[in-house]
Amino acid sequence: MEIVSAQCADHELIDNTLRGWLYLVATYRDNYLNSEDDVAACSQKLIDSKVFCENQEYVRTQIIYSLLQEDETSSLNVIANFLLLDGRSDESTFKRMIDEGCFPRLVELINGRRDDDLRLHRLLLELMYEMSRIERLRTEDLLQVDDNFVLYMFQLIEGLSDDVDDPYHYPIIRVLLVLNEQYMVASTTAAVDPGSPTAPMTNRVIKILSLHGPSFRTFGENIILLLNRETETSLQLLILKLLYLLFTTKATYEYFYTNDLRVLLDVIIRNLLDLPDESMSLRHTYLRVLYPLLAHTQLSQPPHYKRDEIQKVLSILGGEGNVHFDPADETTVRLVERVSKVKWLNESGEVEVARKFLGISLSHSQAASNISVVDVAAVMEKPGVKTPSRRADFDPELKDDESSSPTSDVTSDDNKTDIKTDIKVQEAPPRPKKILPQVPKHRHGIPTITQTLHINGNGTKKLPPKAPPRRRTKAKPSNPVASDSPGTLHEGVPSVPAPAPVS
Repeated sequence: MEIVSAQCADHELIDNTLRGWLYLVATYRDNYLNSEDDVAACSQKLIDSKVFCENQEYVRTQIIYSLLQEDETSSLNVIANFLLLDGRSDESTFKRMIDEGCFPRLVELINGRRDDDLRLHRLLLELMYEMSRIERLRTEDLLQVDDNFVLYMFQLIEGLSDDVDDPYHYPIIRVLLVLNEQYMVASTTAAVDPGSPTAPMTNRVIKILSLHGPSFRTFGENIILLLNRETETSLQLLILKLLYLLFTTKATYEYFYTNDLRVLLDVIIRNLLDLPDESMSLRHTYLRVLYPLLAHTQLSQPPHYKRDEIQKVLSILGGEGNVHFDPADETTVRLVERVSKVKWLNESGEVEVARKFLGISLSHSQAASNISVVDVAAVMEKPGVKTPSRRADFDPELKDDESSSPTSDVTSDDNKTDIKTDIKVQEAPPRPKKILPQVPKHRHGIPTITQTLHINGNGTKKLPPKAPPRRRTKAKPSNPVASDSPGTLHEGVPSVPAPAPVS
């Protein structure tokens, strides 16, 4: 692209170059650049250009200001595409956008403008998500999000419920997840910071689900599917944080359908067993979600789902009876003991699972749960980090399978839930192959003879012909013969006439 290869000695020339690049790409966007990948290629041209490499901060500042002022759809699309591409390679771009007040601008552009340009709308959602998960939002920024904005997001998801694979689903879902995390961080900071405002900030995501949850079930179904498929740790944590609040808020105890809760339990069991020992924070978060899931939702009502499997998982996580798990850390033991105290897990009369299986002594103060929203909100992971897999460590071939196919063995319908969660306390050594006995060559001292079977051309065994039926005839009376004579055999047998004499 020649327009970005020009020499720019001052800011005025840089501005002219940027205006020319923006006009050219925006014009081609409507007629020739049919996908965001095509626009991203033009953005990459600018990033690789000399004018950007030598004036990065100035170019970013000018494009950020253009986002704050521009209203034309095509130009906004090009600007958002560039900022998204640049921010993913350099996080300082997203931090600069927050400092310059881009979050309220994105709320304004997203709210109610989906019908103007669906392509731009999705791009703005992705930009809001990436920017918000990198840096904590300011209080004045979060206050720009009102009930109508969150309600609008849920309505969009519900309107797309007929097509779960629609790529437009997940940008909206991720925005709601990251907003929930921002609310959690803001509330926990207010709880420990004496200088913060006394009035807590309302978590509008939880508020809308508390008031209108039954109308927005599609969102719940999708975050469970997303948790099952997702391999990025930061996104798993975003989902778990929302689940924790839903299962600890009385108004949303029964937000999910029972069958969806069973699918979720299967996913949690599988992931807990698959996490390697070094993924301690993620394992703790799963356990923190598991307790309210079992204690507060429909899973606490009979028929109880997978009680034995849950108890086995708790024993394994304690490090007892499995050579593949290191001894449990103190926090894991405390969380396991808390989960084991769920009433219906011990209705059959067993002692507490933690004390029965773990064999680890804890004082009363250590065993007491100190779980709060602060512990859950504090868990963070850098975007893009993939969750390691215990299975991949044992079988390197699984790494290629998991990278090529992010989905897992999940079947969910109204009457069936099936996720493969193989629980093995200790793997038994492989059995040696049995040696088959030899075929005897003699039978009671008589050598056996192998008979050769004759096979027809059609592959069937050749059978001998059937015996003809017995002839049924009446015996004729015979005349007595005085003595044997030539041609006479014996009595009762017809004789053969003697040959005639030769004359």
